[in-house]
Amino acid sequence: MDLSNQIIFFGALLIVVSILASAFSSRFGAPILLVFLVLGMLAGEDGPGGIRFNDFQIAYLVSTLALAVILFDGGMRANAESFRVALRPAVSLATVGVVITAAITGGFATWIFGLHWLHGLLIGAIVGSTDAAAVFALLHARGMELKQRVAATLEVESGSNDPMAVFLVVVLIEVLAAGHATLSWTVVLEFVKQMTIGAVAGLVAGRLLIWLINHLNLETGLYPLLAVAGGVMTYGATTVAGGSGFLAIYLAGVILGNSQLQAMQNIHRVNDGLAWLSQIMMFLLLGLLVTPSEFLPVALPALLVALALMVLARPVAVWVSLLPFRFSWREQLFISWVGLRGAVPIILASFPLLAGLEHGTVYFNVAFIVVLMSLVLQGWTIAPLARVLRLEVPPKVKPMQYIDLDIPGQFNHDLLGYQLESDSFAAGKSPAQLPLPQETEIAAVIRGTRVMNVNTLGALQAGDYVYVLAIPEHVETLNRMFGVVHGPDRLEEHRFFGDFILNGDARVADIETIYGLGLDYRNPDETLAAFLGRKFGGVPVVGDRLRAHGVELVVRAVEKGVVTRVGLKLHD
Repeated sequence: MDLSNQIIFFGALLIVVSILASAFSSRFGAPILLVFLVLGMLAGEDGPGGIRFNDFQIAYLVSTLALAVILFDGGMRANAESFRVALRPAVSLATVGVVITAAITGGFATWIFGLHWLHGLLIGAIVGSTDAAAVFALLHARGMELKQRVAATLEVESGSNDPMAVFLVVVLIEVLAAGHATLSWTVVLEFVKQMTIGAVAGLVAGRLLIWLINHLNLETGLYPLLAVAGGVMTYGATTVAGGSGFLAIYLAGVILGNSQLQAMQNIHRVNDGLAWLSQIMMFLLLGLLVTPSEFLPVALPALLVALALMVLARPVAVWVSLLPFRFSWREQLFISWVGLRGAVPIILASFPLLAGLEHGTVYFNVAFIVVLMSLVLQGWTIAPLARVLRLEVPPKVKPMQYIDLDIPGQFNHDLLGYQLESDSFAAGKSPAQLPLPQETEIAAVIRGTRVMNVNTLGALQAGDYVYVLAIPEHVETLNRMFGVVHGPDRLEEHRFFGDFILNGDARVADIETIYGLGLDYRNPDETLAAFLGRKFGGVPVVGDRLRAHGVELVVRAVEKGVVTRVGLKLHD
């Protein structure tokens, strides 16, 4: 009993310390997942904590469950617009890209460690996929706002490339365990089978969960549990059926996240907390599992493998995978560098140990060093690189509070909360003077500690808390009316987009008559939206730039894939 209580105490203590450390790490720009991993190592047998933990079976079970929860949450947060922009390039990276990365890294590992090529390829497959937890955490750290094409591609790729890596690792382990020296063409059939079962299971499970959530009358706190338990059950059932469980749970999350659900806000909040808990537990546990004193014999070659992965294998894989798509060299360079490795390679590195393969410890230690290198070198430099490559866009205005009013049978009423600032559009105006959209009402204004009468309060003042009842279609308009953008000077709207605004439905021929930009439009009736859509491969995003005769056309707003506003900016 004392041992059980001690485990509970020290486990909770590690989680609390991890959360507190994350608050301080953000000030120094340290990747938060690196903090969790290092804390686990410090608590381990080679650190001051001295905890001896070497149960790979438990680590595999906990880490797999944690990764499933993280992928489910990531799927729920991937909106349909991200898939419109990034589905094809992300799928290319998640399949072709993983194979190329594994092949090049595996070839380098074969040479530097003097292994059989299948053993080297196994190392390449173990570290071949990017990590969803690491990518999700770092892309949303410190309020960084990236061009949608880049951010969406990275997020969808990291959420969907684990199945390919898991497949490659399992196949190679089975081949090596059977004593074979070559791969059979049946590998392709097995891959198709696993992905097909995973995709079908994910889509069916997602639809079933939507029906259950919207038709069952449950206590509010049970809806999030039903969602996540249904997602994990989907993972388990798909895996047992011989399919890709990770693909299934990710797709189930995507289906749920892009549907109208009862208690959606509660589901998102609980999932967010569970995803963070999963990340903390997974990285702490993997940190405990490793023994740094065993790194010395493989440290130098493992560092060389990590460098080969980051500066050769990943860039080549990105270049080949994105050849059919119109990504600029800046975007390709950034996507190459944000090939973050995290918990997945460490989890996959435990497979050979569980299977009793030769060199199992070498695989594990190499994978751990590669992950550390990735989090330190790549994780610490993402924000500066995005700034240097000019891939940031002005941050969006967001409400201080966004409450989805969970009215039975209705999904289109929200309560938005704002704290007015002196330079807000609404500051200094009375509610009657504001051009509020239809179906929108100011529900309450709180000044100090007093609830004001909306009809008699006069002008709104800086510091007022304003709560607005609205439908989702009007959120962006209300954000601009009551909110203020906070960001660095370089991302100030006029500086970023320029002082002149053109409508997307304007004819290019008319723009040419006025400005003489030398634009190669196809016919006199071609609109600016159609012209820019053609120039950017049919998927223009905010921040896309086209230089023309001393100015830049900067995409300023896109709705449902169509450019609606364009900035005209003089060259710097």
